[in-house]
Amino acid sequence: MTRAAVVLVTACVAAACAPVRQATVARPATRDLPHGAERAYRAVVGRFDRAAAMDVVDVMQQSWRLPGNPGFNASIDHIRTKLTAAGFSEAPSPGDGARVSVDEYPNSSPGWDYAKGTVTLIGDPLPVLSKERDRVSLAINSFSTPAEGLTARVIDVGAGAAADFAGTDVKGAVVLGDGGLGALWRDAVRNRGAAGVISTQIAGYVRPDDPAKMDEAHRDVLQWGSVPYDKKAKAFGFKASWRAARRLRAALKQNAAAEIKVDIQSSFYSGPVRSLTAEIPGRSRSAGRVVIVAHVQEPGANDNASGCATLYGLARALQEAISRGALPRPERTLTFMWVDEIRGSRQWISAHPNEARGVRYMFSMDMTGEDVSKTGGTFLVEKQADPAAVWPRPSDPHSEWGAGEVKVETLKGSLLNDVHLAIVGKRARDADWVVRTNPYEGGSDHTVFASAGVPSLLNWHFTDRFYHTNQDTIDKVSAREMENVGIAVATSAYFLASADEADALAVVDLLQKAAVDRIALERRQGAELVARATNRASAERVESQVIAAWTRWYIEAVETVAALPATGATLSLIARIEAATRSIR
Repeated sequence: MTRAAVVLVTACVAAACAPVRQATVARPATRDLPHGAERAYRAVVGRFDRAAAMDVVDVMQQSWRLPGNPGFNASIDHIRTKLTAAGFSEAPSPGDGARVSVDEYPNSSPGWDYAKGTVTLIGDPLPVLSKERDRVSLAINSFSTPAEGLTARVIDVGAGAAADFAGTDVKGAVVLGDGGLGALWRDAVRNRGAAGVISTQIAGYVRPDDPAKMDEAHRDVLQWGSVPYDKKAKAFGFKASWRAARRLRAALKQNAAAEIKVDIQSSFYSGPVRSLTAEIPGRSRSAGRVVIVAHVQEPGANDNASGCATLYGLARALQEAISRGALPRPERTLTFMWVDEIRGSRQWISAHPNEARGVRYMFSMDMTGEDVSKTGGTFLVEKQADPAAVWPRPSDPHSEWGAGEVKVETLKGSLLNDVHLAIVGKRARDADWVVRTNPYEGGSDHTVFASAGVPSLLNWHFTDRFYHTNQDTIDKVSAREMENVGIAVATSAYFLASADEADALAVVDLLQKAAVDRIALERRQGAELVARATNRASAERVESQVIAAWTRWYIEAVETVAALPATGATLSLIARIEAATRSIR
């Protein structure tokens, strides 16, 4: 998952206080889904192949996956092979059958990988950092050292602020600091001529700063990172765990002139960015699409081999259900994509404008397989932006990522959130599965489609104590969790692609009930917020805006049901929609 555009808010560290709790999915008034959703659900339950999904995770998590590098390409090829074995054809003209293809795009930056990345204190044979133990400690875009390695001084600049460099000559040295990797590289390498940097920076929810609150495993946790691609500097960066940084600083305390040997063998690749697309063509409205996207890049088992594997598993389950007659082909096309996060979605929209115009709904699959007993997170549905993304509400806390920039005037109501949550809620009941929600925060592929005007949401897990770390490994992936997510998303996608008028009428009822419940909730919690406010008049104005926004959002959501049936809206459906919107007003 990439969330560079989102402000990271760390309220507390995982070991020091209770984690942020997201809103639990509300139980609908009825346990019955619309008939079309029930049919899809029954057809895919039992067809998600856990072993096949875990095979995808196993293959992918062995590689550093960056666009254009061997690990990324091998992952694309492995999933494509499994899809063809499941009945998706690579033939140029498969007719009405399921198909799979690979698109290639120019790569704006070189692919990168490394075979060796070792830091050793001179006089101590045990490496401080190594690929064999730390997996991803070497920063993306690090250049190779000479064949014999590089021996250099280590200079500790503490926090790494400008004042910490004052009066210190770091030219040719390796700079150790607690600042962010990119900023440390810029200040030490680009501005002062250092050979490379070692950063200890890590998010507080991953590892607490206080060693007394740190379990043994987290003494060796590090979060991977990147440095700028700079052919002139040909420098490098490392991320260090608490234990590794402590060893380096202990050596410097004993000998201020301590040296290290750095041995790096890295490679850059000029190949294209590849995206894998599989489709089950629609019967009557094939130009309409429901799109589901997982990103391939990053080195983790959960992030995002599990998202790719879950997407493969649900695509396979749907194709099997259709080929064996348990489901008819969907009315609209189901499109499954494995891409370079964000960039791959943008490339697809740009390269396939006709197909992109037909996308009706989109689901993003990111970190969908976490064993929550080990990672500390929970499964979350990050909703399409609704008023909870604009106004902080007790009922809808953000994850520890924090809120994104959402303006009330950009909100557009849609049926997507409540339909998906109803289906997820059914799976939660059937499988004793914990599901929560968070307001829109942005940062994965759903952001791209949302920006294009497509109702989009994210399926993910957070808070994850091993997010972007060397310990995001396959032992922390749950096949059962992937199955639960896969069944829920497959059901939602198929239903949205195939709903008929009876389904649409049921969705109107679902949305009307959701609107009543939501507005009642906002009135209750709004009254409590006003009562606690220092400026009651100002708080009352805000609460009035909140109620107005939710009313408008749900009216718009109900109105979107007119476009749900593949056969189009009948007069009776339009009349039911009009009655529901009058009721909400």
